[in-house]
Amino acid sequence: MDQPKLERMLRLMKLLTANTTYNVDQLAERLGMSRRTVYRYIDTFRDAGFVVKKTGDCIRLDKASPHFKDISQLVHFTEEEAVILKNAIESIDDTNLLKQNLKRKLYSVYDNRSLADTVVKGKHAANVHALLEAIGERRQVILHGYRSQHAAAARDRRVEPFAFTTNYVQVWCYEHDSAACKLFKTSRIGSVELLGDAWTNAADHEEGFIDLFRMMSRTERRRVRLELGTLAYNLLVEEYPLAERCTEQIADGRWLLDTEVAGYKGVGRFVAGLLDDIRIIDTPELEEYLREYFKTYIP
Repeated sequence: MDQPKLERMLRLMKLLTANTTYNVDQLAERLGMSRRTVYRYIDTFRDAGFVVKKTGDCIRLDKASPHFKDISQLVHFTEEEAVILKNAIESIDDTNLLKQNLKRKLYSVYDNRSLADTVVKGKHAANVHALLEAIGERRQVILHGYRSQHAAAARDRRVEPFAFTTNYVQVWCYEHDSAACKLFKTSRIGSVELLGDAWTNAADHEEGFIDLFRMMSRTERRRVRLELGTLAYNLLVEEYPLAERCTEQIADGRWLLDTEVAGYKGVGRFVAGLLDDIRIIDTPELEEYLREYFKTYIP
């Protein structure tokens, strides 16, 4: 395979696994290729064993595919290398956007105990290690004394942990009592008890959708388009670094954010305080949400 073709296929793979979903026309436009070529590359991924999923007219590669684990092993750091990289990244000034980009890339390709030691500190480290062991060995655990945001008292949860979010802040688990996949914050776990029982619901393990505003939904996805001024754009990428990959500059001092969100709560909070520098495009539902929940006047 020639190098330009390989590069195009890798760029397509990146879009098909991104936080934002695209239809074939959008993929073709972003990659500068024909619809026919996009379909041909997607067929190649399918023939290679990747699971191709379609929701409406949007296409993506299912992260449940076993090949994703294979790809994640292509980049490997020793414990010493991980510590050196982490220390080097942390030495960068906090106002530099490069710092967040480097941390996100490092954590996305290296998710094991060595890196966990450089990220998780204090009392949470032991719990993260136990959860990593459970994920690696496909075993059930009990989250003792979990303090839910909505529950009055802490209680134990029997779960099957299967994936972490960036920086080990939260862990995806299948919870037996509710028979559903949920996110649990590692900071709210009292202790983790590793059980001898293996997973019994692996087929149901599925990560929900987390938008760039860090809001989660297992089913809801809504597309929003915002035109941002300089102030709004700078605040967006500083507070939500993942926004960089779904924004593009459309004029001098103007940027377009085109992304999917898990409901309007997160994006609504951001937009409500910056309406003088943000124009909502083709998203009347977001305008209605702002009027109802933030009592915001939108002409």
